[in-house]
Amino acid sequence: MLLKDIRDYQILFLGLFLVLGIGTRDWTLRPELIGVAIATSLATQWILSLVTCHWSLVNDIDALAASRRVGQSPNFRSALITSLGLSLLLRADHWTTMAIAAALAIVSKFIFQVGDKHFFNPANFGIISALILTPDAWVSPGQWGEEWWYGLLFLGTGGMILQRIGRWDTTAAFLGSYSLLEAIRNLWLGWTWDVYWHRLMSGSLLLFALFMITDPRSIPNSRIGRVVWAIGIAGLTFILRNYFFVSTAVFWALFALAPLSILLDVLWLAPRFAWQEKDEEAGEELLTQHS
Repeated sequence: MLLKDIRDYQILFLGLFLVLGIGTRDWTLRPELIGVAIATSLATQWILSLVTCHWSLVNDIDALAASRRVGQSPNFRSALITSLGLSLLLRADHWTTMAIAAALAIVSKFIFQVGDKHFFNPANFGIISALILTPDAWVSPGQWGEEWWYGLLFLGTGGMILQRIGRWDTTAAFLGSYSLLEAIRNLWLGWTWDVYWHRLMSGSLLLFALFMITDPRSIPNSRIGRVVWAIGIAGLTFILRNYFFVSTAVFWALFALAPLSILLDVLWLAPRFAWQEKDEEAGEELLTQHS
């Protein structure tokens, strides 16, 4: 039986990756921190959804859409996806650090938005917030090692999701431009191609390119905007990694260039992404709700 919402596949795949990583890799990941990330994300989503709906009603802001949402259960899919992303990538010594990351990740969707569109990827915002605000948070980009079958698994599952949501161009632009930059540098320095493949064969890099940088609700709406944006992130990642030796360069690059998506939406107009388009009324409701 096919799942109706593509986010259900994302939840399924990210959960599979989490189980796979714990079972096959030597991760310093405590199960209770996964629970904290999930519980905090869902609770924050629920509270802020209620506050936003009632505030809109009281202030007569988009009252029709808000009245439809009052009394309905908040959509927890995206919050669960965010919590799984944090569990896969972020490491911490204390549960409070994971709670801070999860809470701020969800809060960012409600605060940092223009025209009812949030421009920070929630999981990425949570990771960067934890790295900045707490002393015990870290990210392990090489946690998946370089086994080829991890890459095939990520490409297969991620490719299926990208085909459904139509955002493969973002991944292709990012990986293509980043790979080209690394190849030019490899040739310039006279290194063997083993070094080149070693720098690219990273499970965390593929997870980022397939599941984080492609979040359709926070990236540019138009295809040309997404390509320009992804190339910019690849270029900044290349600079941070090779000239400033930042191991978490991809996350900082996405965080720094996230607001650029708003400008690109102004330069190249395109319809905003909606998760489901069963009929016109459902589409209007989805355009007004937080993913």
